[in-house]
Amino acid sequence: MNAADAVFPDPASMRKQYRAEGLAESELAATPVEQFARWFKQAAAEAHLFEPNAMVVATADAEGRPSSRTVLLKHFDEQGFVFYTNYDSRKARDLAENPYVSLLFPWHAMARQVIVQGVARRTGRDETAAYFRTRPHGSQLGAWASAQSSVIVTRADLDVSYAELAARYPEGEQVPVPPHWGGFRVAPQSVEFWQGRENRLHDRLRYVAEADGSWRVERLCP
Repeated sequence: MNAADAVFPDPASMRKQYRAEGLAESELAATPVEQFARWFKQAAAEAHLFEPNAMVVATADAEGRPSSRTVLLKHFDEQGFVFYTNYDSRKARDLAENPYVSLLFPWHAMARQVIVQGVARRTGRDETAAYFRTRPHGSQLGAWASAQSSVIVTRADLDVSYAELAARYPEGEQVPVPPHWGGFRVAPQSVEFWQGRENRLHDRLRYVAEADGSWRVERLCP
């Protein structure tokens, strides 16, 4: 059977009615990070979502060609949202050419999403090293073994590289921080909180950074 004969599920027929409860301006916290902390806590501790810190990181290179991938958020505060990666990866190369980035937290089970748009800058090496030391031993080795985003011939090549590193740095021995690995902090310029509503009349409230450091809140039509 070829693709023309195959029967696939019809995505246009997949419809879910979202919740009646919405998001009002009067319910928002003073800053987007405070509001994010509220929703993040609900996603993690109340809804028990699988990896609520998973976010889609969208970047574009100097020519404007976009790419996206799922990355785990590792820290957030009023200074921004932090993730770690290989600095030779595609995302890092994009950010070196074009530091503007979009983060999307897709909390489907709660009919919610958060969209952060801002500028990414590398974290300091001390901060990177401090986080690297908290990673499991295997993940530390993986940061060395994988030349992220590069082409390899077979999976075996990756496994051999990892095995060699595991022999060099056995469990309990400190793994050095790779010079090509580190963090990015995304300083938000706007943060949108999207709450699904009935009849596709969703609530979309967006914080926008002002020049004086304050935040303007605006409602967007769904």
